[in-house]
Amino acid sequence: MARKKSEPKIDRNIKGVEGLHAEVSEQNITETLETNFMPYAMSAIVSRAIPEIDGFKPAHRKLLYTMYKMGLLTGNRTKSANIVGQTMRLNPHGDAAIYETMVRLSRGNEALLHPFVDSKGNFGKVYSRDMAYAASRYTEAKLDPICSELFRDIDSDTVDFVDNYDATMKEPSLLPTTFPNVLVSNNTGIAVGMASNICGFNLREVCQTAIARIKDPKCNLLDTLPAPDFPTGGEILYDPLEMAEIYRTGRGSVRVRAKWRYVKEGNLIEIYEIPYTASTEAIIDKVADLMKAGKIREISDMRDETDLNGLKLTIDLKRGVDPDKLMAKLMKATPLMDSFPCNFNILIAGMPRVMGVGEILEEWTAWRSQCVKRRVFFQLQKKKERLHLLKALKKILLDIDLAIKLIRETESDAEVVPNLMIGFGIDQTQAEFVAEIKLRNINKEYILKRLEDVETLEKEIQDLSDTLNSEKRIRDIIIKELKTVADKYGKDRKTTLIFEHQIIQVEPEEDVPDYPVTVFASKGGYFKKITPQSLRMSGEQKFKEGDSLAMCREATNRAELLVFTDKFQVYKTRCSEFEDSKASVLGDFLPAKLGMDEGENVLAVCLPGDYKGSMLFVFENGKAAKVDLSAYETKSNRRKLTGAYSDKSPVRGLFLLKEDDKQVAVYASDGRCLIFSTAQLAVKTTRNTIGVAVMALKKNKLVEKAVLLEDSAIQNPARYRAKALPAAGAILKGEDAEEKQITMEL
Repeated sequence: MARKKSEPKIDRNIKGVEGLHAEVSEQNITETLETNFMPYAMSAIVSRAIPEIDGFKPAHRKLLYTMYKMGLLTGNRTKSANIVGQTMRLNPHGDAAIYETMVRLSRGNEALLHPFVDSKGNFGKVYSRDMAYAASRYTEAKLDPICSELFRDIDSDTVDFVDNYDATMKEPSLLPTTFPNVLVSNNTGIAVGMASNICGFNLREVCQTAIARIKDPKCNLLDTLPAPDFPTGGEILYDPLEMAEIYRTGRGSVRVRAKWRYVKEGNLIEIYEIPYTASTEAIIDKVADLMKAGKIREISDMRDETDLNGLKLTIDLKRGVDPDKLMAKLMKATPLMDSFPCNFNILIAGMPRVMGVGEILEEWTAWRSQCVKRRVFFQLQKKKERLHLLKALKKILLDIDLAIKLIRETESDAEVVPNLMIGFGIDQTQAEFVAEIKLRNINKEYILKRLEDVETLEKEIQDLSDTLNSEKRIRDIIIKELKTVADKYGKDRKTTLIFEHQIIQVEPEEDVPDYPVTVFASKGGYFKKITPQSLRMSGEQKFKEGDSLAMCREATNRAELLVFTDKFQVYKTRCSEFEDSKASVLGDFLPAKLGMDEGENVLAVCLPGDYKGSMLFVFENGKAAKVDLSAYETKSNRRKLTGAYSDKSPVRGLFLLKEDDKQVAVYASDGRCLIFSTAQLAVKTTRNTIGVAVMALKKNKLVEKAVLLEDSAIQNPARYRAKALPAAGAILKGEDAEEKQITMEL
């Protein structure tokens, strides 16, 4: 199409292009970020996502204050749509966002231990991903009674009020909560470059801890606040050291698992409490995936039977299934056990800070002290104003006739107040008050009562002034209010604590084939397992130069192994973790395979079986300890146990005893030998027991080794046998000192 004559001709040469480029304005990227991005980031941090010391985000505070001004603390419920509409005068983010905020604060949603909205209708469930809440036109709400503690004395100048977004009304910058709500209510927020994730704690425990902290800043928080308390219940896998670290730093992770029960009549499992971070749909979906993949074969059906009585997930079991083993498997593979990541990031004076629980309580106490002081000062000023008026009344009542005369002789109404001011030497406020007194109140009874009020007010003003100037009295007021809240609204814990030694948990069996094997361990720390077929076809076992056989025993592929080391530790593993081997290879080097510490060497390998029996340790100092084998049995997946035996003296012999009457020969460095029966020693339950004296050693003499009598070369054991311990033994004769090939079968 031809260009019109009126259109300017575009010069497309290089010079023209350069001219066009010259017209493009340039702006430094740091300036762009500062002017465009930073205001948004600060708004998200300060005015949206991060809670403040009262425990609320702005959206929460605007909603609750609107409901308070609507009279919903004491009045009847109203439609949620009405509340949402009224809240938009303070919160311009739209009705959907406001209603979602209300849903989370409601009793019906069960997201909070102490909900702030008394709801009626379907508000969904925090533990359900798909259960949608009803529209705001169908539900009703009012404030829960606990909200009286949020708004107590809010009209007594306890907190600052600021303009709303269009400066048409005022709203509180914080709510004067009488308890540390910041630790009671769960709160999660994602801002720009930072986030906040505060778990809820039990209200009664928080109040008790705040009181203890006020009385003694060095108190142990774990004594009164052992762990978080989640609205959905469950069990916390409790570790006091981990919890103390979370309390100190404000960061960490809390492990929570579901609660369940086995119903024998129907051969089914009922799950009735789940972790706060999990949902019923996610759990069911994960179990279904495991069933499809063939990893879970013990379940015939799983369904959600949640009703008005509460959450319930039902699992139908196949015949012969052990419910403990199945749940151990599900806890490991599904959201039935989950972690709550803690990040105690809170706005303090507009600045985000990650604080520990102790710091949070200190900040809350300091802020609450200011609220109480402002309330006391407000009351003091009101009483001073009242006293000021009554003092004027006292002057008037001393000569009431003069006052009446002044008023009657005043021609203009506007001159009544000035004449009273001149006649009695009072100010305008006092004169206005006197002028408004009714004629019927000018009697003796009224006068006497007002004079009594003056005396009472003077005493109250003095008391309030003393309170305002005394930090101790302010603290006592806070403590009294905390006790009242704890007694009135406190509830028992929903989330129980379970220590590691209390966990009744069966290690889930992996889908590992079980078949007979023969295991070999060398003195140098090499290990291999060989199937019967390979063993029949193989020749002589291969060892590294200078190494030799220490243990050879028949076992199964699923059998557990205990590997004792010279660093007083024992490593737990299974035969299935080692590949099937042959006689012609060295096998796996245990220190590398088990991730042992640098310089750590293997002393012995044993197969504990059902953990019935004991371990015998003979030490260089002549002592021996017999430890119950069950002391090495753990319910968790721990692979390394420290303190496997006493570190007071080097070990010179260790034996697995399935029978309690084994004969042990102990050899000393002075050529003596002692034989004793293991039945002479009492079994100890503590792994690192120092044991009892067995061989009485001479000065500077030590035990060199200890072996089972059946593995020794002793021909005449009666010569060295001791009837009572400790004993010195006897000098070893030549015929008893011959070397014998020893095979340690542990």
